[in-house]
Amino acid sequence: MLLVIREALSAKQVAELRHALAEIDWVDGRATAGHLSAAVKRNSQVGEEHPVGRRLGTVILDALERNPTFMSGALPAKLVPPLFNRYAEDETYGRHIDGAIRPIAGTHHRVRTDLAATLFLSSPEEYDGGELIMEEAFGTQRLRLPAGDMVVYPATSIHEVTPVTRGARIASFFWIQSLVREDARRRMLFGLDGTIQSLRLQTPDSPAILELTALYHNLLREWADV
Repeated sequence: MLLVIREALSAKQVAELRHALAEIDWVDGRATAGHLSAAVKRNSQVGEEHPVGRRLGTVILDALERNPTFMSGALPAKLVPPLFNRYAEDETYGRHIDGAIRPIAGTHHRVRTDLAATLFLSSPEEYDGGELIMEEAFGTQRLRLPAGDMVVYPATSIHEVTPVTRGARIASFFWIQSLVREDARRRMLFGLDGTIQSLRLQTPDSPAILELTALYHNLLREWADV
């Protein structure tokens, strides 16, 4: 399931993050790539343990914890702290697939990468190229989202960032281990939760709400990996 979350960050939050990122040093993005991915990756990143990067990542996670679409769609159990990347002119990240397990820098913890997330911090008017392309079972998706919008997609997909030909594309990215490992089951739970919320708005006293809520939680209880 590919999930686009509009205004995951407000314009004010995006501006604050961009201001902070402009003041710190960037490193070679290949530092977090595997052997095969490093051969097709040309960009820069904020170091994984950089204190400013960690602080800005907390801003993102705090916002997402209050975002019902993200919580319902991703069902997060554990996350790799958000990282930040920048693609300047002629930089790109060719076709690759994310590693199945990601360590959390500076700890002994590891995260199974069920989902990947990209939060756009540059508006599309600031750069040319830089499309995020994902190859999914239902076809190829191409995205250049407004600043503050985020896409969450299965980390099992082959994906790439096309070369930037003007300006710079700045984004945050991270991985999520979901409570529900299988994408098809997450999709069903997300649809069911959306139906419950719609029914609450239309007919808040409907007895079907309790029945559907019970079904949702019983399925989650059956499928959750905790």
